[in-house]
Amino acid sequence: MFSAGSELPKVGIMASAQSPMSGDRRRAELREFLRSRRAGISPADVGIPDGGRRRTPGLRREEVAVLAGVGVSWYTWLEQGRDIKVSEQVLDALARVLSLDTAERAHLYRLAGLNPPQARSTPSVPASPEVQRLLDAWSPRPGYIRDRHWNFTAINDAARVVFGYGETDHNCLVSFFTNVRYRVLHRQWAETALDVAAGFRADAARYPDDPEFDRIATDLAAVSQEFAELWARHDVAEHTSAVKAVDHPEAGTLTFDATLLPLPEHPGHHLILHNPRPGTDTQERLEKLMRDRSLVVAHPG
Repeated sequence: MFSAGSELPKVGIMASAQSPMSGDRRRAELREFLRSRRAGISPADVGIPDGGRRRTPGLRREEVAVLAGVGVSWYTWLEQGRDIKVSEQVLDALARVLSLDTAERAHLYRLAGLNPPQARSTPSVPASPEVQRLLDAWSPRPGYIRDRHWNFTAINDAARVVFGYGETDHNCLVSFFTNVRYRVLHRQWAETALDVAAGFRADAARYPDDPEFDRIATDLAAVSQEFAELWARHDVAEHTSAVKAVDHPEAGTLTFDATLLPLPEHPGHHLILHNPRPGTDTQERLEKLMRDRSLVVAHPG
């Protein structure tokens, strides 16, 4: 979910827009996934002496079962796609034996019919030099990075100029509901506010043991009646793209396609990039706006 006022696609307020995979298909996918990962682990990888040539590459089923501490028959049934119950402890053991990375482990959980473990909270970190260079190179198009609490960790100059961010703006959610200039610039602010609050609640649910989300929401509700009313609705929504439109006092109407990109090395951190929407004159207006601002900075007064 994005923080700037925008013309968002009309979507239902829901926790997930995808239909769950059918049980038969899920178990078939699980079967093939386990087989493929088992084939990719050699006996030497797990400290098993290689007893000569094998008919198929990788570990045998009974070897996986023993290493994971489960019954051979049970593991065989699991890999055959039978409808049996599994526990988180068993899945974690299998993930360890099969050397699954974080994404593969989450995939294993979903195929087994369980919710993946909650992502571990990581502290807010400044943008890496590589990402900072990307933000700088993205100019004159707006871009910024926010952490899991929607705090800004980096903003390029174009985002400040286009969206009205000032030096006191440190959090996307708080700025949306308290920055008057920010609010005036953006079209359909009232309609977008519902999605903004719902997006923050959806992100908070990813980290149920993190009290910072409640602190931010409580403090904001104390100074924004509009946010307090929306927060009390308990709506949730998730968006990875949006159309943002602003009525800029110097450049006129600017319309952007906005995309939210996760930064895997820092769970919860996202890079949000804005691209002038095709079929509009936003690119030309934006370039002139930033060029004029550069001249003012270079020749003040």
